[in-house]
Amino acid sequence: MKELVEVIAKALVDHPEAVRVQEREEGSRLVLRLSVDPDDMGKVIGKQGRIAKALRTVVGAAAVRDKKRVTVEIV
Repeated sequence: MKELVEVIAKALVDHPEAVRVQEREEGSRLVLRLSVDPDDMGKVIGKQGRIAKALRTVVGAAAVRDKKRVTVEIV
């Protein structure tokens, strides 16, 4: 999951070297924290959060295949 978020985020931003994804378990849920360069924050979130929502949807669909629950936080 971590690699999936990283690949998608790097494709969206102008500063791919600043993309970081931290992974941690919280009970039965996997939490992925995505951090990017402050200049790229708008590109990851998108207009009215559409890109962020699409990213969460893709990761959620991949998580279903692995029978996991995943949350993506953009910080």
